[in-house]
Amino acid sequence: MTTAVALLGALTLAGPALVLGAQGSFDRSLKVSGPVDLEVTTGSGAIHVRAGDSSTVQVHGTIKTGTQWGGMSPEEKVRRLEANPPIEQDGNLIRIGHISESELNHNVSISYDVVVPVQTRLRAQTGSGDQAVEGIQGPLKASTGSGGMRLIRIGGEVRAETGSGDIQADSIQGNVTASTGSGSIRASGVAGEFSGETGSGDVRVEQSAPGRVKISTGSGEVELAGVHGPLRVDTGSGGIRAQGELTGDWHLETGSGGITVRLPSGATFDLHAHTDSGSISTDGHAVTLEGTLSKKDWNGKVGAGGYLLEMKTGSGDIRIE
Repeated sequence: MTTAVALLGALTLAGPALVLGAQGSFDRSLKVSGPVDLEVTTGSGAIHVRAGDSSTVQVHGTIKTGTQWGGMSPEEKVRRLEANPPIEQDGNLIRIGHISESELNHNVSISYDVVVPVQTRLRAQTGSGDQAVEGIQGPLKASTGSGGMRLIRIGGEVRAETGSGDIQADSIQGNVTASTGSGSIRASGVAGEFSGETGSGDVRVEQSAPGRVKISTGSGEVELAGVHGPLRVDTGSGGIRAQGELTGDWHLETGSGGITVRLPSGATFDLHAHTDSGSISTDGHAVTLEGTLSKKDWNGKVGAGGYLLEMKTGSGDIRIE
């Protein structure tokens, strides 16, 4: 006990007393007319955006300040942000989260819940925090240094990037680009092209309309359904399962893992399949092999041939269904 009291006294003499953090909030309602161009940014905090009234943008901000030494008190920061929230409006152009005063940016977290018209274009960025966007027309560009993303019913192009966290995208009526340094990517109802990249994590994609698909993962399983276009998959370690129609060349490669492809019974295509350690088999697709026959390397045609189906694995079986 004596040691603790002495330490407290030493800290008091050395500088200002430690001040606990504070919390607060603000609400604003902005009138708009027509499509909205919205930008939301925060250094630390979550961003949630959903569709609502066609003539109003409603903003709810939740403020949290941490402990600090000296300077503006946490309570004063909260009071100033509540009195003058970081919201700017120029007609239908709205910016949320831009704070020019450095003291109000230090050790402060603001999370935003925003309700917008369906006809909204959105750019959302947070240094650390989750994002959820639902029901807007888009396009949407979302990024976070660390946090998960949930993007639902977007009517246009989606670009999503996180340094660490999972990405979920459902019912996207446009092209999708998704990237995470570490985390899984899951997308369904993608009506357009899809490009996905993760350093470590599984990728699962279901297309609902034709478009090019490109997947890259350092380590993780890849599962694709409804592919109608050119396809390229590269994974350092993990199995690959792909179902769809060959309306473009397919290139599937994994350093370690099996590859299974499911195609319509009447599909015709050129084939190149190779495994360093494993077997190659087909179920229901008669293959005419060309060149030297090998259990680990097939080159040939199914039917009259056509687009190229190329599959390579360092260790694992290859199967065509």
